Amino acid sequence: MKHILTIIFALLTFVFLFYGTAIMRINSGSKFFLVWFAFALFCGFLSLAIYFSLWNAVPRSVKLIFGSALIAGVLLVAFTWALIATEFHSKGEPDLDYIIVLGAQVKSNTPSAVLKYRLDAAYRYLLKNPDTKCITSGGKGKNEAQSEGAFMKNYLVEMGISSDRIIAETTSKNTHENISNSMQFFSPASDTIGIVTNNFHVYRGVFLAKRHGIKHVSGITAKSTGFYLPNNMLRESAGLIKDFIMSRK
Repeated sequence: MKHILTIIFALLTFVFLFYGTAIMRINSGSKFFLVWFAFALFCGFLSLAIYFSLWNAVPRSVKLIFGSALIAGVLLVAFTWALIATEFHSKGEPDLDYIIVLGAQVKSNTPSAVLKYRLDAAYRYLLKNPDTKCITSGGKGKNEAQSEGAFMKNYLVEMGISSDRIIAETTSKNTHENISNSMQFFSPASDTIGIVTNNFHVYRGVFLAKRHGIKHVSGITAKSTGFYLPNNMLRESAGLIKDFIMSRK
């Protein structure tokens, strides 16, 4: 058993190192890839501790606290993932007054894969619902040549959507601001709103919209790249936990 556990944690160490490196190479502007390196360090430590029998010297009470904390963390992440999954296939109500496309990284004047999925979903919805207006929301990041909101508007116009139907919101820096800054363009109490974002992000987007006071809101799901889904889901878990805590204050 000792050797089996040593091998398992050693393999996990290399898996987390590989995955963290792959996430880092995307150069998305986020430092969340460091979480995977932390997991690798943790598993590497456990592998060595078990191999050299250091774990046996740890007091039983410490092992119990450690194990309980680990189980609680896993269950908490599983709970948030279950919530996120409830909005994985949301299509939005038909004939909404407005849809808000949440911004994501623009790379060298082209959309990142995450953003392209969102824009394509918005385009399909706007074609099917010609009376719906669109708010493209996102400011300019340090690693971007222009604001995400302006870029998204131009992208949709080039695809054939009339510019009169699109409002560019160009100052937001995060999902909270995407929602709050977009609210100046519609009535939160009466207008019907759709939140367009990737499957892993829809639940949080709708949750924040409701928290900001939008009464009639639904999600419109865009797909995402499967390889990066674990990273995106884990990041959303952290964001949701933070939002739940903040909403209680």
